[in-house]
Amino acid sequence: MILILSSDDDVHARHVMHHIAERGHSATLLNLADFPKDAHLIFEAGQSSSRRLLQYRGQTIDLSKVSSVWWRRPQPYGMHPDVTDPVLDNFAIREVDEAIQGLWLTLDADWINIPSRDQDASRKAWQLDVARAAGLTMPRTLITTDPDAARDFAAHEGVDRTIYKPFQGSEDAWRETRLLRTEELDKIDTVKYAPVIFQEYIEATCDLRVTVVGDKIFAAAIDSQKTAYRVDFRMDMNVTITPTKLAPKTEAGIRKLMKSLDLTYGAIDFRRRPNGEEVFLEINPAGQWLFVEDQTGQPISKAVADYLIDQSRSDSIPRSNHPMLNAISQTHDAPAVRSDQPAVAR
Repeated sequence: MILILSSDDDVHARHVMHHIAERGHSATLLNLADFPKDAHLIFEAGQSSSRRLLQYRGQTIDLSKVSSVWWRRPQPYGMHPDVTDPVLDNFAIREVDEAIQGLWLTLDADWINIPSRDQDASRKAWQLDVARAAGLTMPRTLITTDPDAARDFAAHEGVDRTIYKPFQGSEDAWRETRLLRTEELDKIDTVKYAPVIFQEYIEATCDLRVTVVGDKIFAAAIDSQKTAYRVDFRMDMNVTITPTKLAPKTEAGIRKLMKSLDLTYGAIDFRRRPNGEEVFLEINPAGQWLFVEDQTGQPISKAVADYLIDQSRSDSIPRSNHPMLNAISQTHDAPAVRSDQPAVAR
């Protein structure tokens, strides 16, 4: 059984489920927002046997039969209407999360991506360290809450040669990557309230979106420098996107990056300098790809579907060799709420 943890209106999930069906398989979409109001879990453990069941939308899902799972931007748990006390509601949500996250660790299944790895890989500071170790070129970067450090960085790079951006965004607080302006210098003290990412601005001929699914790499060139906002192509999606080839050094670095982050899937942003050098910006472990697939024809949705089908493990595989179980000793609790920037390019 293939399990997809996403939302009902996720067009990426629907595309992948279509390709799964075309290969004669089926997948079950589970929306965690239905917990605990409209879904129930049953976990029984004994000396000789155990049961792991989810009662969901009129069906009973036997989790012991799940062979692969796609952790596709699962939604925050829903508030039960019978619980009106905020303290009790927070307690209930935490309890749901503890139970569900523990349940995932019991599954003998392949994941895109293991939840804890997905969470860790989204950390911008760690991404940059891992990318550098993988041999990828990266921009000079400062992450700080120190206004003096921010001013020094901007003075060194040049006010009009420094970009700043948030770590993550949400639908009600989304911010694009911006080029620092002189008139904003008097606001730089506000970094003391929350850390900001400052980077050198990379002159580019184009942006690159590299989508990785297993051992497959799909690279696309985004003609961002002909758009109305050259700093962040997500602000003007009326843009030409074409397949491209990466430098061998970049491709090798990407493979090392994915292995070091222990990811199966990732959407990686680069900028290509006029001299051809490809500069790593960031990786989103659950990034969008349909805006690339629609223009390039690259079969990314099919690749995700194929991986979920082909990587399914049989019961004969020793659980001690399973990647999810091997990760337990290094696992950090995955969050109940995942916040991703809503723009199509994320």
